[in-house]
Amino acid sequence: MSSSRSIASWLALAAAVSCAVVASLSCGGAAAAAGRTGRITVYWGQTSSEGGLREACASGLYSTVIISFLTDFGGGHYKLNLAGHAWSAVGPDVKYCQSRNVLVLLSIGGGMGKYSLASRADAKAVADHLWNVYLGGSSTSRPFGDAVLDGVDLDIELGSSAHYDDLARYLKAYSGRKPAGRKVWLTAAPQCPFPDRLLGEALRTGLFDRVHVQFYNNPACNYRASNAAGFTAAWGRWAASLPGNSVYLGLPAAGPAASNGYVPPETVRSSVLPIVQKSKNYGGIMLWSRYWDKHTGYSKSVKSAV
Repeated sequence: MSSSRSIASWLALAAAVSCAVVASLSCGGAAAAAGRTGRITVYWGQTSSEGGLREACASGLYSTVIISFLTDFGGGHYKLNLAGHAWSAVGPDVKYCQSRNVLVLLSIGGGMGKYSLASRADAKAVADHLWNVYLGGSSTSRPFGDAVLDGVDLDIELGSSAHYDDLARYLKAYSGRKPAGRKVWLTAAPQCPFPDRLLGEALRTGLFDRVHVQFYNNPACNYRASNAAGFTAAWGRWAASLPGNSVYLGLPAAGPAASNGYVPPETVRSSVLPIVQKSKNYGGIMLWSRYWDKHTGYSKSVKSAV
């Protein structure tokens, strides 16, 4: 959990940004039209039934694919869980995706596993591991071979909030470093109640390029006709609190993909996107997950409106 001081700081920020919500949601039709980027992020890696990474990128539906998950990290222990997928196939597929201008990130955390950061030194060790094993560094044990991922996504749903701000700083410090010399993208997937109890401190650093807010599994801020005002307020708080970040609307791609919060594509097009696209830092949508999207065609149904 965050310290009392950190919580107080966040409460002060929440009060401040609530005053900016109206401004963030009143940019007018021109801004909304300009915000239609068509960018869709999808999570991939949790079942062989979703098909390969190459297939996902070849679909032309996504601008970013997030490999999920590094389920164990901290204390010198690491575990990559790509249920049903062969690691050896991922490296060549990463390169293929990047040749099609699709960003490929690695998500750490998720809803299962054992992960935590015990100290600032532990955060540095995890950042070094991610750099050497998945990003631009060097290691004798690279599950994806010489493929260089574009960055790291934090989907922190378990444990404590401690030191994820440190991890963000250490990861961002690798941007431009040789031998890869490329930008290290940093994204996060907080829950929609504001502020997120586990990623709040990290997000305050302002270092994240994109924030994929999960507007599902949380009835208080999920979209539904009876909660349109609650959803609008929650989105507005997130958008106003992250003026330097690109904020994405996170949605389940099917009813069974989440315990609650599924919104039919036609409702997203007619009622939800017109709300979020009014924010200047609206970036697109995030879908959980490639498996569900492949079977429902959700992204195909909404892409032209995104």
